[in-house]
Amino acid sequence: MLDVLARNWWAVVLRGVVAVLFGILAFIWPEVTLFVLIALFGAFALVNGMLAVISAFRIAGTDRWWHVLEGVAGIVLGILTFLWPGITALVLVTFIAAWAIVTGIFQNVAAIRLRREIEGEWVLALAGLLSVIFGILLIVFPGAGALSLIWLISAYAIAFGVLLILLGLRLRGRREVAMEPGRA
Repeated sequence: MLDVLARNWWAVVLRGVVAVLFGILAFIWPEVTLFVLIALFGAFALVNGMLAVISAFRIAGTDRWWHVLEGVAGIVLGILTFLWPGITALVLVTFIAAWAIVTGIFQNVAAIRLRREIEGEWVLALAGLLSVIFGILLIVFPGAGALSLIWLISAYAIAFGVLLILLGLRLRGRREVAMEPGRA
């Protein structure tokens, strides 16, 4: 699994860049309407999910299913978000919270599996923990104001993206090992 991730480090970095861009755009436009927030989040979840599924099909063996499940969760959430553009803030918060918790759990499972193969798996574990905490906070405080929600989502996306970029760059350093002849 580590070899495949190292060869495809760019996909991890790209996911991080998409998350950071989403977070910055949400910070730049705090007066964004709920509809635009829904569209931004839907696009983010859909692209992030598609990139996770694409990465999954480049992984051999049973490890791919964790990535497929994470990607499918993002794709489903993205599609649901676009199908119901008039969705209420409370339902949007619930969708985002559920997605963050599911994604965080899958990332922590992946970090535990990588622990035997790489130093620094803590970056992925921290990203997963951040996702779970973010989801729990949204469930506990669903009535947060629209501006607070935008700031919370923005900060989460930027922090999550930076952690994925760090992981991807760390994997890039392992790329030469993964590219050695005879390695699957």
